Amino acid sequence: MIDHGKSVSDVKIAYIGGGSRGWAWTFMTDLALEPSMSGTIRLYDIDEQAAKANEIIGNAVSARAEAVGKWKYEVSRTLKDALAGVDFVVISILPGTFDEMASDVHLPERCGIYQSVGDTVGPGGLVRALRTIPMFVEIAEAIRAYAPKAWVINYTNPMSLCIRTLYHVFPQIKAFGCCHEVFGTQKVLKAIAEQALEIEDIPRQDIHVNVLGLNHFTWFDKASYRCHDLFPIYGAFIEKNYEEGYNDPDRNWANSTFNCAHRVKFDLFRRYGAIAAAGDRHLAEFMPGDTYLRSPETVKSWKFGLTTVSWRKSDLKLRLEKSAELAGGRREVELKPTGEEGILLIKALCGLGRMVSNVNIPNANGQIANMPRDCVVETNAVFSCDSIAPVFAGHVPQPVLALMHPHVENQRDTLTAALNHDFDLCLEALMRDPLVAGRITKEQGRLLLHDMMENTRRYLPGWNI
Repeated sequence: MIDHGKSVSDVKIAYIGGGSRGWAWTFMTDLALEPSMSGTIRLYDIDEQAAKANEIIGNAVSARAEAVGKWKYEVSRTLKDALAGVDFVVISILPGTFDEMASDVHLPERCGIYQSVGDTVGPGGLVRALRTIPMFVEIAEAIRAYAPKAWVINYTNPMSLCIRTLYHVFPQIKAFGCCHEVFGTQKVLKAIAEQALEIEDIPRQDIHVNVLGLNHFTWFDKASYRCHDLFPIYGAFIEKNYEEGYNDPDRNWANSTFNCAHRVKFDLFRRYGAIAAAGDRHLAEFMPGDTYLRSPETVKSWKFGLTTVSWRKSDLKLRLEKSAELAGGRREVELKPTGEEGILLIKALCGLGRMVSNVNIPNANGQIANMPRDCVVETNAVFSCDSIAPVFAGHVPQPVLALMHPHVENQRDTLTAALNHDFDLCLEALMRDPLVAGRITKEQGRLLLHDMMENTRRYLPGWNI
């Protein structure tokens, strides 16, 4: 039980995916820099050796003099051991390996279907969901059995379907999904506002936005800094810089798979009058396939990049080397704020303050008035002691709502298909997806889906492919 006050000690957190060679180190860093909390992190991972490495790394971080937050890291060998009696559960897993992801992303290219991420929607997002949902069924059942009162924070994609699965299995679960894509768009607005208003260093959190939509297809219908409406400022910037895009001084879109010039979101603002609030790579995938992802040349003209799984595999090798160096004491985790809000949300839920942040939860309170109550949506919410209260976001603008409609239907049907091993329903979802719809025949779709599922067969228990 957490003793609420000016600080809290003995907070128990289960980290599912505790062998993470990236996000876990971010989590460790933010915990170490937070003086008002301490406790135990139980690391659980199907790769126990990876979790053991993070146990060593985490305890080394906590032992450093500059680590003002003190935590004990320990490996748990079973979900039961990890979850029993915890206050929080963090889920950050990779569903499958990069070999399966290579199929998700690149196999559809034989049909002329290109994907800039491949983890949320499109053929890649669908098949990734099919192998992720059984994992989240198991996790939800374990939480129901061993930690029913814990707050559950998910970072795994496809975010919406992960959260929907948790609530489907355990309706009383206290789960939410965190995503930093909104922060990126706030930073763009911050830079544009600083230039237009001749103000230096506006804090990102002072860019106030009304968030509404689906994860990775999130939108702002209001944005302000103090009394300044940022919509006309943003619109004027776009008219002046539409072809060039936004020049981020810290990034160069041409040299990184993950960067962009924000031209897709500029174009969406021109089309729909609202601010699309995710990275261009995500936004492009929610749109019809002939809009931004017709071909690699089209992608290049919009100044963003296609996912390359080969890069991810190369990066994994580097992170494995880094993990060995950190665990062996030949290197240290850099202790500086990461800009993520996960630890701040945990603080608020522990009663150490109150904050507003974007969150993915079911639309059960009607926080988006014109979307179904059972779908998972992204809006702002107020975090306080043992409470998340979604902020009423209003109505998604009708033209944008029409873009969301097939994805809302697919969110519903993909979960049903995964739970019932229904290939035909999966095929309906595939053919409905805007990246696919009207671009291939149903027979081509059937063969593509079969081959993609065959390539991830070992993660599809119970299926007769």
